[in-house]
Amino acid sequence: MTTTRQLPERALPAWRRAVLKVGSNLLAADGGGLTTQYAQALAAFIAASQASGREVVLVSSGAVAAGRAMMRERVTPGGGLAARQALAALGQAPMIALWQSLSERPVAQVLLTHDDLRNRRRYLNARATLRELLALGVLPVVNENDTVAVDELKLGDNDNLAAIVAALVDADLLLIASDVDALYNADPRRDPHAKPIGHVPQLTPAVMAMATGSSTSVGTGGMRTKLEAATKAASAGIRTVLFGGRDAATVEALQQGRLRGTLIDVAGNRMQARKYWLRHAPAGGGRIRVDAGAAKAITGGRASLLPGGILGAVGDFHRGDLVEILDADDRPIARGLSQYAGAEVVRLAGRHSRDIETLLGYSYGAEIVHRDDLATVMDPEITEGEAKA
Repeated sequence: MTTTRQLPERALPAWRRAVLKVGSNLLAADGGGLTTQYAQALAAFIAASQASGREVVLVSSGAVAAGRAMMRERVTPGGGLAARQALAALGQAPMIALWQSLSERPVAQVLLTHDDLRNRRRYLNARATLRELLALGVLPVVNENDTVAVDELKLGDNDNLAAIVAALVDADLLLIASDVDALYNADPRRDPHAKPIGHVPQLTPAVMAMATGSSTSVGTGGMRTKLEAATKAASAGIRTVLFGGRDAATVEALQQGRLRGTLIDVAGNRMQARKYWLRHAPAGGGRIRVDAGAAKAITGGRASLLPGGILGAVGDFHRGDLVEILDADDRPIARGLSQYAGAEVVRLAGRHSRDIETLLGYSYGAEIVHRDDLATVMDPEITEGEAKA
């Protein structure tokens, strides 16, 4: 198979927050139980990134492989969904323990299902939890909650889960580590003349056709799923990096901001893509009126909407719904995702953020609409992105 020495090095794009996906073949490399053989270098990359002020969310496979290794004599090959769920439940603890053994910082387990991510309230709760863990300096380790997911609600593989998590936490970069060091123009396991591709400006049907789509003996995803994940990430304005997690020099180069692998680019940037969606996505009937001070802060582009600047709210909207924000003269000035339902916003209007828990008995945060979930009517980042489209 072609090695990373044939891959040209390029600068890793600048990033502040990244999602790193680590495949089963790196954690259960011999088809047996979990091993630190390749995980150790990846953990060192995470630690170095955290030490430099960056944030990393880890999406880790390996739970099912770990459970299978523990019950090798009792589990028959090709078991059904219940058997896989049992193995996942058994293997989650040693998988988390492996990462904790390699991290000086606390490690937190976050289990998600498709149901969590399609339900807007639970989606926001998951995002708030991950943001808080990052703020605390914790390493979140995300995995699909295989023990409760059913086939029709499964996310399917951790490549696609990682892309969804990258959008969930507003990551700048999706890093996918596997036993394949890059995207090739043919299957390098079968074609000795296969050539690695260092840069993909855009994911076209021709690029997708290069993927073998084959799964491995330990994991569930092949190159096809990695490109599908990159497509999801690109739609959120997030670049994807594919690299070989078995090559220590490649992983070490990442610490130095150098990539030996494949960079999959996007048109525009992450914020343009997100705010373009906020501007054009269908909204319900929810509207929030704000005073002159709040309107000025919001249209300045750097402020969240706090309760104190709210004059009132109309419409039966729920937590996570897209609402219109109006100034005191009922002119639309912005759109955003409300952290609170309409009835809650009415109760909080004009009050200080510190009063939220006293008034409601709970709090989803100090902001009614966080600045990351808000797009002004004349946002220059969106206007520039639309002009380029």
